[in-house]
Amino acid sequence: MDWKRLVQFALLGGSDLEQYAILLVRVSIGLFFAVSGGNKLFVAGGTKLVYETLVKANVPFPHQTAYFVSGVEFVGGSLVTVGFLSSPACAALLIDMTVATLTSALSTIPKGLSLLNWLDDFLYFPEVLYVLFFIWLICSGPGRFSVDYWLAGKLLE
Repeated sequence: MDWKRLVQFALLGGSDLEQYAILLVRVSIGLFFAVSGGNKLFVAGGTKLVYETLVKANVPFPHQTAYFVSGVEFVGGSLVTVGFLSSPACAALLIDMTVATLTSALSTIPKGLSLLNWLDDFLYFPEVLYVLFFIWLICSGPGRFSVDYWLAGKLLE
């Protein structure tokens, strides 16, 4: 047993495994948004809940916005899944989740909470976690196992 490598891995992680972590997160979150957006767009009544949420939040043009948001989720999620135009797709989905948090999720936090309890409720929202994943993917790039990586290699030869 190489104790030095074990301690190094425990303290610094395994950079040789990083590409697999990026792949796992990118494909998982991409598939989630592609399927979610696809269900909203292509299943009868799929945009109904989005529409009702937008009406409740007083978002202008709720019918058109429901289709737009669903389209962003479907197209953006599909692009993130395969790793093509990953950073712009992540940016679009990051904006989508930020707006969802501000227009819908925040209103569910009870009034009068202490700062720590409010932060606990806020960080519990899945939208916040998605935003963090998108920031990470924008900063790390889509990884070695992506169309973007292959394309960059071809364009920069």
